[in-house]
Amino acid sequence: MKVVVVAEYYPRAADPVLGVWAHRQALAARDAGADVRVVVLHRPIPSRAALAARDRAGASAPLRQPARAGLDGIDVRYVRYLSPPRPRWYPTWGAWAAGPLALALRRLRRDFPFDLVHAHYALPAGDAVRRAAPEVPLVVSAHGGDVLGVARASQRGRRTVARALAHARLVLANSAGTAERCAELGARDVRVVHLGTDLPAPRADRGRHHPPKLVTVGHLVARKRHADVVRAAALLRERHPGLRYVVVGDGPERGAIGALAGELGMSERVELRGQLVPEAAREQARAASAFVMPSVDEAFGVAYVEAMAGGVPAIGSRGEAGPEEIAAAGGGIRLVGPGDVEELAAEVDRLLTDPEWARELGAAARATVEAAFTWEGCGRDTVAAYEAALA
Repeated sequence: MKVVVVAEYYPRAADPVLGVWAHRQALAARDAGADVRVVVLHRPIPSRAALAARDRAGASAPLRQPARAGLDGIDVRYVRYLSPPRPRWYPTWGAWAAGPLALALRRLRRDFPFDLVHAHYALPAGDAVRRAAPEVPLVVSAHGGDVLGVARASQRGRRTVARALAHARLVLANSAGTAERCAELGARDVRVVHLGTDLPAPRADRGRHHPPKLVTVGHLVARKRHADVVRAAALLRERHPGLRYVVVGDGPERGAIGALAGELGMSERVELRGQLVPEAAREQARAASAFVMPSVDEAFGVAYVEAMAGGVPAIGSRGEAGPEEIAAAGGGIRLVGPGDVEELAAEVDRLLTDPEWARELGAAARATVEAAFTWEGCGRDTVAAYEAALA
């Protein structure tokens, strides 16, 4: 079968991390038997952060993005479109992208007569495909930002997301919680397809040659609750004098996290590494004593399973769809109350003071990933979903 993936979040020349999970799923589907091409909705407008920092290279990067690239053997085309700024106008971005996307799909179909379009996120990709109206079935992947963010932020956003989900022949949700939300918004047929990770070679010496280290990999936004980890580490500084907290990622909360570390006297123990390429980010997570991300509104959380694949125990928030689903699949992840810094500190303390239990938890984490969250499994499930949509 021939499939076109349409996505807003996808790796670019200047940002190889952006949407890398969408690329990995495309590779997994290809390896499972689908013939895949990718069309990226590319908005060639400088980011506010680059403009504020007077970063000329960063500001001009969107304009320098090539129109076409080959990523790991997959043909990727970047379709430029213009639209008003976020966040107020984000629900309209699909409408702005629809015209250029329709033209790109018509051109692509001359050489690649695709059977199906797979859009990542109901907005803008799903909405843009709906408006572009290719005469093939549409599959939409909901990842949480659409059904938990845009659909809640405004009535216009809710309507746009609902229309895209209702138009789709099949909706893929990254967790059961996301699937329930999609059904509430009008999706006709929903199934859960988990994203995955690679399984590195087991390391018998994992955790033995470094001082205690907590790691979080993720965008630096308030809902990820990095500040809770800083505060928990501060509570543990006397019991675990060598404890460090490594933060991998970038975003609007970076300054606030650094400032909080300074206020709590933790500047020497909190390392803000910034955004790293995926391989380096995974290596940081897999070298940790524990992967800690007590975030809220967490629809799934690939970062948990990437760390757990390396035999690292993870800590997430109780009641969140992603961490709860990972915990239901097996051991290796511990859940604490959202915003409960003392419970978080107690969980970390137990991991650091009971190495035998921590090793058992790490082994269970790897087993959970191997059973339920590999890219191979994701590829099989994705292709099976494509076949169901075509049937």
